[in-house]
Amino acid sequence: MFSSERLKGIDVFVCVAEFGSFTAAAQKMNLTASAISKGVARLEKRLGAQLFRRTTRTLSLTDAGVAFLRTCKGVLADLEEAELSLQSENTEPRGRVRLDLPGAFGRTQVLPILLQFAKDHPLLMPHISFSDGFIDPLQEGADIVLRIGGAHDWPETVGHRLLGREWHILCASPDYLARHGTPLSEHDLEQHQCIAYGWVDGSIHPWSYAGEQGATHRRQVDPHLVVGNGEGLRMAAVAGCGIAQLPSWLVEQQLKEGTLVEVLAQLASDGMEIHLAWSKSREALPKVRVLVDALVVGLRELGAYDPERSERRADS
Repeated sequence: MFSSERLKGIDVFVCVAEFGSFTAAAQKMNLTASAISKGVARLEKRLGAQLFRRTTRTLSLTDAGVAFLRTCKGVLADLEEAELSLQSENTEPRGRVRLDLPGAFGRTQVLPILLQFAKDHPLLMPHISFSDGFIDPLQEGADIVLRIGGAHDWPETVGHRLLGREWHILCASPDYLARHGTPLSEHDLEQHQCIAYGWVDGSIHPWSYAGEQGATHRRQVDPHLVVGNGEGLRMAAVAGCGIAQLPSWLVEQQLKEGTLVEVLAQLASDGMEIHLAWSKSREALPKVRVLVDALVVGLRELGAYDPERSERRADS
């Protein structure tokens, strides 16, 4: 059973962590430094864990303190939002909401949607970060995450939605094709300079090609150049360094401008899945619920990917 004792000292702890000293926190909360210090000490005793490393000159969070601070901030934010929601006659999203997005896709496709959403909802304060690794929203303190690829088995505490898949195409610059010719078959690629994606461990990501009846097969290419970043791959292709396989959303503008040209369109294939995920414990909050809906609608309106394209190709 929940006890109100668990809330004691949380506001003091958060204030000390944010201001970095007992004295500053005391001034902020109109208490004495001694009262602040004793409050933190009582909290640490109750938790059975040290939250701060104390020296004569510095005060810093321990690993346990960092984890507890993230949880406490979420609890206090939810309490504040609950009070505001009760005071309001509507469900206007408000308060801080944290989102974590994949790098290139997040900046080019998702961020414009979020910026417009923030303009339309001035009571909301989005906190947006970018990373490409898989994260559990609960463990990382995020309200909403968007991922390309990653884990298929989300924890039961996480709500998620498959938005669709990337569409991978082969492309090169007009200058490169003028110098080396245009490949007409998959076999022709063996005679061309290929630009591949490389991982930090030195491995090279294989290319995927469309096969018969909607199937996709993978093939390792012998690259002329390896780049470990999608935007870097695009730059190399535009610079005329060779043929690259890239998601259509990343090269949409270059294809329109003519700085890149699609080749071997018959080999274009499905790429990785695009997932939207959120913490189930927070999905009832207006700021999470409304923002998830806005992202689903906004990303589908972009046309950067087509969740039904694979099915149409398989049936053709």
